[in-house]
Amino acid sequence: MFHAASSPGRNRAPLPPAQSPADGVPSPRSPRNRKNRQSSQTSHTSSSSQSAPNRQSGQRDAFFDNAKYLAIVLVAMAHAWEPLKDDSRILEGVYTVVYTFHMPAFIIISGFFSRSFDMRPDRLKRLVTGVAVPYIVFETAYSVFKRVVGDAPHAEISLLDPWYLTWFLCALFIWRMTTPLWKLVRHPLPLALGIAMLASVTPDIGNDLDLQRVLQFLPYFVLGLCMKPEHFRLVRRRSVRILAVPVFTVALAVGWWAVPRMNTAWFYHRDAVQELGAPWWTGPVMVLAMFGCSLLLTACFFAWVPGRSMWFTALGSGTLYGYLLHGFLIKGGDYAGWFDHPALHRPLGEILLTVLAAAAVTLLCTRPVQRIFRFAMEPSMEWAFKRDAAELARERERGGRREKVPA
Repeated sequence: MFHAASSPGRNRAPLPPAQSPADGVPSPRSPRNRKNRQSSQTSHTSSSSQSAPNRQSGQRDAFFDNAKYLAIVLVAMAHAWEPLKDDSRILEGVYTVVYTFHMPAFIIISGFFSRSFDMRPDRLKRLVTGVAVPYIVFETAYSVFKRVVGDAPHAEISLLDPWYLTWFLCALFIWRMTTPLWKLVRHPLPLALGIAMLASVTPDIGNDLDLQRVLQFLPYFVLGLCMKPEHFRLVRRRSVRILAVPVFTVALAVGWWAVPRMNTAWFYHRDAVQELGAPWWTGPVMVLAMFGCSLLLTACFFAWVPGRSMWFTALGSGTLYGYLLHGFLIKGGDYAGWFDHPALHRPLGEILLTVLAAAAVTLLCTRPVQRIFRFAMEPSMEWAFKRDAAELARERERGGRREKVPA
């Protein structure tokens, strides 16, 4: 799934990023050192395909846009497979492998682009307009859709109980709001893993705000916060790309083997271990095991992501649109009984559905769709916020300078 993944709007990233400056580019302190820093910055940004986005030039990094697009395609394909997977052991095995890494990859990227988030007013505004408002709009829209199209007139509209895809927006809001805390503590990743392990054995957390998912997926976001551009470069070496082939082959074999032996709900991270009917001690063990497996497959996924501009690179900025909108197609097809057609439960039908899901989510990430739905995904809402005092001071200063310029 993003900023979905999601990401996954955004003429900005799908999971609206609070981008940070490229590492190793400090602000100049003296004219003598400025030349060295500028030359260092030039050499750093010359390999922009393998680094973080360059804020000064305004360029986006093709690698991250490619990764977000490919991840959202996998999210849509997996959702399309869900109604069919019980009839095919092979399909369910592939489904579990994809579920092992597609959302972790999306969340790691979201954390990476949240590294510079703080409580600065402009970033808080963007968090509200790019995450909180879309959550309210789509949580309401999905509930109304279920009532009308799904013939469920008594379906509740509750902002406290995320339904279907909207959990990611709720989680992203909470994760990003806690970013300053994770940057403050000494060992953030072990702490996040400890919280996820405790959540896995605490059924009393309940379903409000989908907190089980928020807490069990938390380590991936915190890992993204801790990562630097060089970490992504490590997994994109040719040797890792080659090694990823046997790793994925083994993963697919294990996924096929595990289908009758393992509850698929483990991959959703939405239930405590007691709700899965397993001994309590398996909760923390599975959190650690799933974290290790997810990181391994996510690294293999990143190794295969192209670093250069591709035909789909520009779609990486619209992955939140694809993430939130494709759910209406999936649920609408489910309500209409499309997935019950016998032809879709055969290998050729499964392949056709996979291609259609990939094509549909690709279309939903395009610029025309972004322009149509920008009012819900990226509302400006200037009317709702006070003007920042610093911004007002800068405007007054600029106005004073213009008045001093002779006609």
